[in-house]
Parts: sequence; structure tokens; C-alpha cells
Amino acid sequence: MPVPAASVSRIPVEERLFSLVLALLATETGLTKNEVLSTVQGYRQRYRAGGDNANLERQFERDKDDIRDLGVPLETVDSPGQAGNNQNLRYRIPRGSYELPSDITFSAEETTLLNLAAMVWREGSLSGESRRAVIKLKGLGLVADEPVLGYAPRIRVRDASFEPLRAALERNAVVRFAYLKPGEAEARVREVAPLALVQHQGRWYLHALEPGTEVTKTFLLRRVVSQVTTTGSTFPAPRGDQTARALDELETVWESHTADVEVVTDSDASTRLLKRRGTVRLPSGALRLHYSDVNIFADELAGYGPEVLVLAPPALREAVRSRLLGIVEEHTHHDDPADGSSHG
Repeated sequence: MPVPAASVSRIPVEERLFSLVLALLATETGLTKNEVLSTVQGYRQRYRAGGDNANLERQFERDKDDIRDLGVPLETVDSPGQAGNNQNLRYRIPRGSYELPSDITFSAEETTLLNLAAMVWREGSLSGESRRAVIKLKGLGLVADEPVLGYAPRIRVRDASFEPLRAALERNAVVRFAYLKPGEAEARVREVAPLALVQHQGRWYLHALEPGTEVTKTFLLRRVVSQVTTTGSTFPAPRGDQTARALDELETVWESHTADVEVVTDSDASTRLLKRRGTVRLPSGALRLHYSDVNIFADELAGYGPEVLVLAPPALREAVRSRLLGIVEEHTHHDDPADGSSHG
């Protein structure tokens, strides 16, 4: 019997990603797409044996991109004896990418503390079904705790507004919050009808409708600077897959924004930016990168300091430059007690 859509919607996105990572870590030969969709938590509830799973397959493709954007080395390999058969490609995450070097060891006391910390985190952040999945893997002799520790906390981190927005989303409740856009001195109060919470490029977004205008907008959760409150009003449940619609819009924005940057060879910037989805090395040696938000990307590039030089577009170049100048200003001491001068 199919699981009601309402119960399926309660499975958090990050729990689906966690379950996918856990499953792909637990097998050396990997899993086919059909095996993932029919068995992994977050997919199997919506899987239709012999039916149309096109939406679910697109979800899996987006999840693969999200996992890779988080730095997880998800690999695609041919099925044994079926080289070149794209229908039976297998997906896996090599355990070696998560194992500690052989020359690093822990004492018995250190191991106990690490296991205790892992237990506390896991018990507080995973659902009952995910905890049972870990137990089942142990019963099969598959030890996945170490890689899970290295990955799962990153996808569990949420903005403070996430839970109240999720709760409002389930009740079709109109919400109100203060939202601070880059370049604005003061936050503006927004009143919206939540349609979907989505993760794109490792960040959480709210896709919402402005009541009375029929205009949909996307809000970055990290820019919500107040508590989220409900207004007491509700709205009709929207038709169609709002999550897919929101992700398609974000993907369109991401594809349409590109930047050309020079990076220092063998630097941290070079290593990380080359691994970004969609990165292309130009004949000049510069990298062409995709991005969704100029301010978020400027923050990231400025963090690399002299390892990165933005060539284009001008708006991104200026945004990075202003951040670097701000850093210099913050660390420049106008009043140096050593020179005996003072300013009143």
C-alpha cells in the first residue's frame, strides 16, 4: 500500500541525503539508481514498482549534485561485465576517502570519548528509522560510523528559521519575519505563504508566495534576522511539485551566472574551486565558475585572499574587492600606542 503523501513530506531533505550517503558508503560495488530509489529512506516511500518514477529520478540527480557540492566524492562506475551500459551504472562513495591515515591512532580513552560524542550527536539528530538503519548496517558487519561523523553533521546544520518555517509549511500557515538583503541598512518585514524549503548548493532557501500578489519569491534562510511568527492566516495548499519548481528556478539562476577567476596553482582555492560542479578551465588557464548569489560568492572568494583574482563580471570583482578592503581596514590600527600619538 502506498504511503500517504503527507507522511512522505515529513521526511527532511537532509535525512534523505544522510540515508543516501550511508547506503553508498556501505557497499563496495555501489548501487544502481533503481536500487537507490526502491530501498533508500526518503526515496522508497515514493517509489512505484513498474510505474512512473521520473520525478523521483530527477530528485536523485539533484541530490547527487548536493552531495558532491558538500565535498563528498560520489563516484559513478560500470556494473561488472556491463561496461558502457548507462542503464546499469552504479553509484558509490569510496570509504578510503573518509578513513584516517594509518599513522593516526587514538588511545582507549580518546576512542571512548569520540564514540560517546558520536552517540550523543547521533541520538539527538537522527530519526528512529535512521538509527535503526545504522544498527542494521552494524549487524551486517558494515561499519559506517566514522564516515558518517565526517559528513552528517554538515548536512544537519540548519538556520534558526528552518523549524518554524517547516512547521508553517505543513499547516499552510502564513508567516512573518524580518529579512535583511545585502546592501540594505535595515531589515524589512516580509509576510509570505511558504511553498517549499529547499537546499541548493549547500544552502537552505524558502520558496514562498506573497499573499494578494500571486508573486513567488525565494528567500535565503541565513538572511532571516528575526523569529518566524505565524499571522493566524492560512492559505490553500498549492498544486504541483513546489519543491521541484523552486529548485528549477534556483538552477536556472545558477546556470545563468558565471564568473572568470584566476587561481594560484596548487593552492587551496585551486583545489576547491576545480571540484565545484560546472567548473570549466578556460584556454587562458582561468576558471569559469557558476554561482547563484553575487554576495555569497563574493564572501567565499574573498576568503581565499591572494589565491584568487576575479576577472569578470565587474559586479563580482568589485564585491570581492570591497570585502578585502574592509578586512584591511579592520586590521589597520590608526592609533598605535607605540608611537606616542593620540587622537581626541
